[in-house]
Amino acid sequence: MIEIVHWALAEDIGSGDITTELCVPADRKAVAHMIARQSLVVAGIELLSEIFAGCEVWIDQPSGSSVEPDTQLATISGGARTLLTRERTALNFVQRLSGVATLARAYVKAVEGTKCRILDTRKTTPGLRQLEKMAAAAGGVRAALEATKGADVFVEIEVRTRAELDEALAWGAKNLLLDNLTPVEAREWIRYIAGRASVELSGGITLETVRAYAESGADFVSCGAITHSAQAVDINLRLQLV
Repeated sequence: MIEIVHWALAEDIGSGDITTELCVPADRKAVAHMIARQSLVVAGIELLSEIFAGCEVWIDQPSGSSVEPDTQLATISGGARTLLTRERTALNFVQRLSGVATLARAYVKAVEGTKCRILDTRKTTPGLRQLEKMAAAAGGVRAALEATKGADVFVEIEVRTRAELDEALAWGAKNLLLDNLTPVEAREWIRYIAGRASVELSGGITLETVRAYAESGADFVSCGAITHSAQAVDINLRLQLV
């Protein structure tokens, strides 16, 4: 993660911040207060210590905290040039990651009271995840199960048709991913599976529909929207020269 911070700083600052260097004395000090401007769930705040290396950083609200508007998230004290130059990178990280955390919390709350658990996916922003989702053609359900038999790994079989479902169950699949079903179809398939395997649902599930999918009897629901469609939340960094 440290490497990603350094990459982001290099991308944003490049060879330097000419405006700040010309207008702000090198010995000028400043204090910055990071403030939430909306209700949100905090994430990525611990990156501030690396982004503002050489400055003093105080975290008021650690990652995972639910906060209301006008809540102070962190305070940074140090050289004014450093704070001004790195402000944008800091906000980019915390706004984006807090947006993901806030949306994830909304999905979790939407399925409260069911046995279903929310999973994210690998549909992430380039540069914020080293490995992207990869798919491999294994030659069908039976071939995939035989190839992984005895391996000390978690095996989940994706099925899209009832024929594939029957094949997976016949060959002993214990974890199934059912893709692109409606809530009604999901309920029917899960009733048919009858506990012979755990079930994860995926494909086009939104915050508005996730409750219906959870109530189908699924063990898990995975939502790519949590990462690929989360909106950055409203946070600002109020700088005071001292």
